[in-house]
Formats: sequence, structure tokens, C-alpha cells
Amino acid sequence: MTIHSHAGQLASESILIDTALLERCYFENVPDVKFADQRVIFGTSGHRGTSVDVSFTESHILAIVQAICDYRVGKGYTGPLFLGKDTHFLSGLAERNALEVLAANDVQVFYQAEDGFTPTPVISWSILNHNSGTGLLSDGIVITPSHNPPSDGGIKYNPPNGGPADTDVTGWIQDRANAYLSARLGGVKRLTFDAAISQNGIRAIDLAQNYISDLGNIIDMKLIADSGVRIGVDPLGGAGFAYWDRIADEYGLNVTVVNRSIDPRFAFMTVDHDGKIRMDCSSPFAMRRLVGLKDNFDVAFANDPDADRHGIVVSDSGLMNPNHYLAAAIYYLFTNRSDWSKSLGVGKTLVSSGIIDRVVEFLGVKLVEVPVGFKWFVEGLFSGTLGFCGEESAGASFLRFNGKAWSTDKDGIILNLLAAEMLAKTGRSPGVIYSGLESRFGKSFYKRIDQPTTSQQKAAFKGLTADQVKASELAGDVIKEKLTKAPGNDALIGGLKVTSSSGWFAVRPSGTENIYKIYAESFRDEDHLNRIIDEAKEIVDSIKL
Repeated sequence: MTIHSHAGQLASESILIDTALLERCYFENVPDVKFADQRVIFGTSGHRGTSVDVSFTESHILAIVQAICDYRVGKGYTGPLFLGKDTHFLSGLAERNALEVLAANDVQVFYQAEDGFTPTPVISWSILNHNSGTGLLSDGIVITPSHNPPSDGGIKYNPPNGGPADTDVTGWIQDRANAYLSARLGGVKRLTFDAAISQNGIRAIDLAQNYISDLGNIIDMKLIADSGVRIGVDPLGGAGFAYWDRIADEYGLNVTVVNRSIDPRFAFMTVDHDGKIRMDCSSPFAMRRLVGLKDNFDVAFANDPDADRHGIVVSDSGLMNPNHYLAAAIYYLFTNRSDWSKSLGVGKTLVSSGIIDRVVEFLGVKLVEVPVGFKWFVEGLFSGTLGFCGEESAGASFLRFNGKAWSTDKDGIILNLLAAEMLAKTGRSPGVIYSGLESRFGKSFYKRIDQPTTSQQKAAFKGLTADQVKASELAGDVIKEKLTKAPGNDALIGGLKVTSSSGWFAVRPSGTENIYKIYAESFRDEDHLNRIIDEAKEIVDSIKL
């Protein structure tokens, strides 16, 4: 991966977004469905785009939200819809449009009062909490492009199970929305914004307090408070910024919020590896400022703008690799949650580190390996059969102390608080805990890189079969498996994974860019890892995509 010369440096004025331009394009640009990149496209986490490229506009939001209303009617969902947004500039514009359509369709809506922001996990928690006590099924919409650059917008739908919608749901909504775009929004119901928020069913409330008050049922908050652990928090200008003071006050935690900036340009960020502003709390470049403060705290952490991802900083090793933290969290939880059933499993994406496999095997726990996308974990968390589910991109969730579901979407807030609990309970940071696992199970060398490709080649990845891979060895070892389906649920990967006794690689196309991603890991050394990556490229090139 090429590192930009400005990576890790404070964003310069020249790359900051022009909010006036974004707003003008949002309202004036009209998508044409004849062009693939202007259609509604639900990837692994909803529809994303930017108004300048005519991929995220008022028309898109009106069509998508009307399609969601139609879907709710078809399914008979009559409970309230929980609506959340993050701090991206386009999110505020999209929330107003969403309320206009939801009100016109007589949907009862709960959204954050005082034009506030709501993390993704709070929407998931709210859906589950509501549906546990009534027969009227609730669902939710989150307006967020996650950690994407400030110019982007995004929207995703969470059905009554609280998690990201499955492909059959998003496929239906996507097709319906594109039909509305083709009809130039004919059939879309809409009120003015002022009329919408005056409807009895549209309620601006505090979505935060009940979630915060429930945290003691999944994290040992008293233990953290009694320990006096010094905690540093950087919300990265995201939806979680208003939560941390309230969490600290509620439970008496020793928390310092080191960055209180809310700026739709995210001008306070240090830029990512490619020179772009990206609020990726797993990136050492985007997290450079918090890492620089690591010696001021016992543990520090950050979230992305919708707070569904976590970034853990420890004084002994700095920013933890997401895979390392997942392994440490799994080991800690399954040895410190005495009321959890012994039959609980662990869910991981098949591009997550093999160190997780070794930890899970040691614990005697079932491993469920699925394709990329948190939607594959929803049922396991909802039913309480998977105790922990995580993905390599720093997203995870787990069960309450009593083994019941907490959220069925990624929750960066509880993963951050878990790091403080781990330190308070064991006296060792998550980084030290991981070092112990590495000493026991072997050192992991892991890397993800992007390779250029074409849209035609990206589409061809979906048709890959194992017998197209003619190689019998990978970096000197006999190939054990050639996978195009995930072993945990037999779902198509949309790419390929090849494994040996001491390493593996996986390839899959990006949902938004003309690149394919190579994930690779070696349990030998860096040179072996690079051999695996080189051979992965050769194998892909040898396949007639």
C-alpha cells in the first residue's frame, strides 16, 4: 500500500470540503438510472455516495425512504421507526428529507431531540428494547456513511431484528427505490419539513439516556469506576461525542474527552494513508493525535462518526490492530462471563485473523466463519447463540451478562468500555493480554492491500469456483482449502479464500471502487506474508475473470 506524503498530518485547507457546493449538488443534481453509479446501490452497509457525483442526493433519499415505507407496509410493521444520523454534512439534509417522507406515510418516528446525533448501536439497541415489550414491531434507519470522507453520505435500514438488513431486504428496497427514481419520484409521498415535524407521530426525544442507563448490564461499570482507570476518549467528531460525558457522570468514570470538535469538514483530523480525510479509528494515520496522548491515560479509545467501530490505544503498544483486540476481547469475555452458556459460539468474518481461530479452539468454543458484512451475525446475536461477533474492520458486538442480545449491529461504545473493564479486572491492558495470546498461539503477520481492477472483473468475482485455482501450493506450503463459500453458513464469499497450514489469503472486490482487496496473513514472518500476497496476485491474474 502506497503511503501518501501527508499521511498522519493535520488536514490542509485545500482538501476540506465545500459545504455550500455539497448542499447545492444535493438538491440540484438529479440521478439518471441509466448510469450505474447514479442508481441506488445497497452494499454491505446500505447506500453510500456523494452529492457532487450524483450518487447521494435528495432524490436518492426520498426514493429510498419511500421504498422503506412500502416495505414496512408489506411486512405489517406498525411500531415506531427509530431514526438516527451522524455528523457528516449530508446526514443532516438527508434526515430532514427522511422525516418528510416518513410523516407523509403516517409512520411513527422517534429521533434525537435538539437536532442531535445518534450512534448506530443506539438505534439497534432501541429497536431490540422496544420489540421485547410490545407486539407492534419497530425498525430503524441510520443516516451515515460510517468512517467515509466528509463529502460522503449514507443511509441504511435495520429491520425488527435490530441488525443490518439482509440482502433479500436491501435488494427489494434497492429495486423499489430505483423504480421511483425512474419515475422521477412519481408515487413518493412527502410533506414539507415544518408540516412533518408537527405531526403527532413524529417525536423528537432523548434516545441516549435509556441506552446509557443499561450499560451496566453488559459492562462492569462499577469495577471500572472503583479501579480509577484513567480513560481518554476521542469521538473523532462523531455521533458519540455527546455520550461520553453522560456515561462518565452516570457511572463515576475517570474519563477525559480529548477532542470536543464537531465540524462537518472534519478539519481537526489527521489524514489517512492515501492523503484523504477518513474518520477510521483503526487507522494509525487517522488516529495519530490520540496515539500521541497514549502516555496520559491507562487506556484510550475512539469511535468513527456513527460509533459502530472502535479504536483501542494502550500505553504499552499504541493503537491496537483490530484483529489483535478482537482476539483479546474474545479470550477475556469467555473467561469472565460466568453466566454465559457453555454452548455459545464466536462469529468472525473469514478475512479476520487466524489468531482468533486458535484462541477459540483453545477455549473449546464453536467458531462460525462468515463472509464480510455484519448482517451475517444478526441472527446469532439476536437468538443468543453467538456470544461475540466481530469483523476485521474494527466492528463487533457481544451479549449481555445474562446471555441475552444487547445489539445486533456493531457497537463501538461497548467495545471501548470493555477495554477499560479488561484493564480494571486483570490489571493488564488489552495489548498485554494479546501479547500473552501471541506467545501461546504464535505471532501473526497480517495485511490488507487494494489492487486496481475493472467493473467487469469485479462482477466476475461472484462467479469464481474453487476449481479455477490451479495452484497446489501457497508460499511453499500445500494448499489446504480453496473456498468460495464461507464455512460457517455456506454463503457465497463473492470472492476467494485460499489457506495453508501457516497462512492464507482472501480476495474480494470493493463495493464502491474499481479495486479488489487482498487480505493475507502469515504465522511465520513478514517475508512469508509478502510471498503470500505476491502469489495471491498471480493466482488472481491466472484466473480468467
